[in-house]
Amino acid sequence: MQTLAFHPNLAFHPVLLLIKSFEPVYLLGFLGVIFLLLLSAMFSGSETAYFSLSPTQKLEIHKKKKSSARIAEELLDKPKHLLATLLISNNFINIAIVLLSTWLSNKIFDFSSIEWLGIIFKIIVITGMILLLGEILPKVYASYNPLRIVLLAALPLKLLNRLCSPLSFVLIRSTRLIENRMDHLKKDMDISELSEAIDITSKHLPANDDKRILKGIVKFGAHDVKEIMKPRVYVTALGDQLSFKEVLDLVIDSGYSRIPVYSDTFDNIRGLFYIKDLLPYLDENDGFVWQNLIRPAFFVPENKKLNDLLIDFQKKKIHLAIVVDEYGGASGIVTLEDIMEEIVGEINDEFDTDNELPFYLKTDENNYIFEGRTSLNDFCKITGSNISLFDTVKGESETLAGLILEFEGNIPEKNKHIRFQHFDFSVISSDKRRIKRIKVHIFTPNKDENQ
Repeated sequence: MQTLAFHPNLAFHPVLLLIKSFEPVYLLGFLGVIFLLLLSAMFSGSETAYFSLSPTQKLEIHKKKKSSARIAEELLDKPKHLLATLLISNNFINIAIVLLSTWLSNKIFDFSSIEWLGIIFKIIVITGMILLLGEILPKVYASYNPLRIVLLAALPLKLLNRLCSPLSFVLIRSTRLIENRMDHLKKDMDISELSEAIDITSKHLPANDDKRILKGIVKFGAHDVKEIMKPRVYVTALGDQLSFKEVLDLVIDSGYSRIPVYSDTFDNIRGLFYIKDLLPYLDENDGFVWQNLIRPAFFVPENKKLNDLLIDFQKKKIHLAIVVDEYGGASGIVTLEDIMEEIVGEINDEFDTDNELPFYLKTDENNYIFEGRTSLNDFCKITGSNISLFDTVKGESETLAGLILEFEGNIPEKNKHIRFQHFDFSVISSDKRRIKRIKVHIFTPNKDENQ
């Protein structure tokens, strides 16, 4: 077959486009492109159909007795696997269309006289063909007929799901890592943005207490149990070997309504002793077996979020939990009151004594005296600081004394000054085992830094 060409006297000069000889193998190429376009249309339409189903349409699929409906439900139960299969398949098909169409255009047309026209021709024709026939039209049709597409594509997608499972697994695991990081970032951004919004609108609030409570609610879910728990060294507990009289004396001295009970050591908690259970037996003699009144304890890990713990307290109708570390040892206790104080601030009752509350003394505008057991969370709330300030230096410590130990590696000498950021810490009371009291001076840029 002779080669056809535009006459050289035409407006385009030199010869811009030549049509080469057409061979039977090219027909198979055309049929291949059409077949691949149909597959691309099926994947694109299926993506729109499966992920745009309303609850009513899903219920309608559930009511159908066809096998394709059961397969569709199986696919919908694992949406991430289905999406990964559709994306992988559609991308492979589109790449195949580009390669095959490029080969056909190079064999049939000759753009050697002017190459840029060939590039434009391929971009417009091939890209337009994929977008229009493989993406836009199928998705438009699927948006109007989702149920039909879902049922028609169910069996092919099930087979592809199995075929693409290795690639899907890698894709899902990699995206999950990114999602987890983005979720943390989004959460931190949301909390920061809400706090800023509260600060901006605070002039419209009737009182500072309202502002504090709103900020407490915003930051509530970001805190772990470990940040607010009462450490084990400050927990009043009952040994299960105590006599009934000793139990009565300890209950009266403590003033608590619930007391943990341990066997041998605090790491081996047997349960909780509710003081109200004791009321009918106050007249019993010293031989009364009070251990029969012990109730089961509720254990929570140190890294449990406060909002999750509050839900557990509501469901189980309890007010106290034993906090355990990664090795199963008891770290301390956390109560419903501790959780509520994160929102509304300190709650004092008639049993709170002067040596318990508050855990700090403010001597003047820039000077405080804190107990070593004061949590970093409480320290930051009292001084108006951001707790993230200590993220890089606090390590595993959750208290002010623990922070000092992170800085020094041991209990520092009395009155030794430790400077960090705009804080000056100095230990004013300690023993061989722990830091009891710490003096904190807060530097102000306008005064201390200029001296």
